[in-house]
Amino acid sequence: MTNKTHFGYQEVEENKKAEKVAEVFHSVAQRYDVMNDLMSAGLHRLWKKFTIGQAAVRPGAKVLDIAGGTGDLAREFARQAGPQGEVWLTDINESMLRVGRDRLLDDGLLTPASLCDAEKLPFPSDYFDVVTVAFGLRNMTHKDRALAEMRRVIKPGGKVFVLEFSKLWQPLQPMYDLYSFKVLPKLGALIAGDADSYRYLAESIRMHPDQEGLKSLMEQAGLENVQYWNLTGGVVALHQGTKLS
Repeated sequence: MTNKTHFGYQEVEENKKAEKVAEVFHSVAQRYDVMNDLMSAGLHRLWKKFTIGQAAVRPGAKVLDIAGGTGDLAREFARQAGPQGEVWLTDINESMLRVGRDRLLDDGLLTPASLCDAEKLPFPSDYFDVVTVAFGLRNMTHKDRALAEMRRVIKPGGKVFVLEFSKLWQPLQPMYDLYSFKVLPKLGALIAGDADSYRYLAESIRMHPDQEGLKSLMEQAGLENVQYWNLTGGVVALHQGTKLS
């Protein structure tokens, strides 16, 4: 019997989810950043800036950015790590990865890029100082496997950062729901020519674990000292976990 999982509010076979998520991001790749600015009124840049600040990448550091898409985090990490550092931009979606790789090259950053699955990372154990994933974990079929892989590839003392949509402050929820399910698909249709993909993105946020739920998942994956920061009333949360040994 085939196991089932969620694709937004739909229930699909586990082995089909990655393919369906790929279709979403192939569709929106070229307009992804424009839509992010519109959807969040530019706040996604502040959320990512906060993540970059908490990661505190040092010169010479080795950094892995998972589901890095258009390269916003990898770009800053590459600048911070400098020529002696090693910053990998990875994504499971080729269309998104191409956009990110090209933008890094346009900025003169010769950062390696790899098409890979976060649940089966092609990197040695105990290798990276910092691992990040921004707005990608909720799209993964087996979040527990992905988090375990993140822990595997960081060095003892290294940190994993997960920036993701989370549980909003309750009084704001009705307004947020109205925006997510009425306004957002219309913006997607107008700007990206794709309402369905943005309807899925809104649904996927609702199916993702809340702050405490994700903290628990990270702890179950073996990460320790897990903490999180709520951003913009909990629309987004940044989680940090450490590999102690």
